[in-house]
Amino acid sequence: MARPSEHGDRDHGGPGTRAPAAAATGGGPPAADRGRHTVLLGMAPGVGKTYRALQDLRRARDAGRDALVAVVETHGRAETAAQVEGLEVLPRRTIEHRGIVQHELDLPGLLERAARGRGGASRPTGGPGTPGAGDPTAPDPAGDRLLVLVDELAHTNAPGTEHPKRWQDVDAVLAAGIDVVSTVNVQHLESLNDQVMELTGVRVRETVPDRVLVDAEDVVVIDLPPEALLQRLRDGQIYPVERVPAALNNFFRVERLTALRETALLQVAEEVGARRLSARPARVRDDAGGPVGTRGEQADGPRLGDDVVDAVRERILVLVSANGSGQRVLRRAWRSARRLRAHVDVLHVQRPGRTPSPAEKDRLRGLRSLCGLLGVELLVVEDDEVAVAAARVARERGCTYVFVGVPRPPAGLRRAAAWLPPALTGGRAPLPELLWRRLPGVDVRVVSDRRDRPERPDPHDRTAR
Repeated sequence: MARPSEHGDRDHGGPGTRAPAAAATGGGPPAADRGRHTVLLGMAPGVGKTYRALQDLRRARDAGRDALVAVVETHGRAETAAQVEGLEVLPRRTIEHRGIVQHELDLPGLLERAARGRGGASRPTGGPGTPGAGDPTAPDPAGDRLLVLVDELAHTNAPGTEHPKRWQDVDAVLAAGIDVVSTVNVQHLESLNDQVMELTGVRVRETVPDRVLVDAEDVVVIDLPPEALLQRLRDGQIYPVERVPAALNNFFRVERLTALRETALLQVAEEVGARRLSARPARVRDDAGGPVGTRGEQADGPRLGDDVVDAVRERILVLVSANGSGQRVLRRAWRSARRLRAHVDVLHVQRPGRTPSPAEKDRLRGLRSLCGLLGVELLVVEDDEVAVAAARVARERGCTYVFVGVPRPPAGLRRAAAWLPPALTGGRAPLPELLWRRLPGVDVRVVSDRRDRPERPDPHDRTAR
């Protein structure tokens, strides 16, 4: 199988495991006039994603493609900035908000530049199925299709722009028939938010929906051993020298970087596995563009059709509450659903006639927002008994798994419950046990509540500054 390179060009990261082309929804090919998306995925800042993206853009231009830097964040890194020289760069859009001037991607300007074409000529539109479309550096025989670099997908745009997030800008760019090479770190994936918090102690606020990677035609890991990344940090190649000690004591620790690296590699491995079940033929490529399969297989072997997959597809019911752990339960269940290629139903049960508190209303809004990012629907029903309602919905929808979170009671109550008789602690069976009784043959998975660990602010979150 494809192995991630530990040393890219000039040791600035290299291409790693590639996830093959995927359907935007449901296993079919993307629309013929939609642009192709290549995502460069890294484990942390400084592994070489932007450097590699600029090199790809330069090679594409040298091969005759119409190539443009739509937005790049060099962060003062001289070697990265040097890669921009000689490339066409779209001027930034200047926006002032509350006395702060910000420079954002000029989406209208980019769309106008694409329509105008290179040198002012009208640009014909090519389709993603054309020869060479899988490689952003290859010449485009379909009429000089524009290729652009959009750095840092998780970036939050200034108020007054077309979209709140840069990944939404990329959606609009792709819809206009423009090919995109973009970059993102694994800790910004929405479904990994809790896992990253556990690994690093940092709650990442700027996130990207996982569907951005799912829908992308190519996902490439830009890999670098943690020791090499730390040496790059100490040499001042990632942050200014004055910021290095704080970074070493915070995010940039060997054990944390190792865990994030494994997470990035597993993310792409899961994408490869999920896409091999797709009805759409796909290729896993090494850096040279050749097919790579698992031992004894060919990369372009037969795929299961969606009708066959749907007949045996697992269904997961995610039971969420407004007590604060609901988002964690949903993210964990969604990750499991990706591995199982399972359908996800999300259920919240509230008591009839009870008015949620302001805090509960905020949490429910957060759950709805997360459901939207993950592409699932939140079903809200009223019932006096949570287990009864959950069992009814699970049976109606043919669910094979139920995910449920169990809130941790206050420490004092936990200590008391260890020696008090059941009559004094309520004597009621916990929710998972009630579900087991009512749903024989259905796997009930309990997601633990790990909110005891204090959260630290994300040092890379510019929205908090």
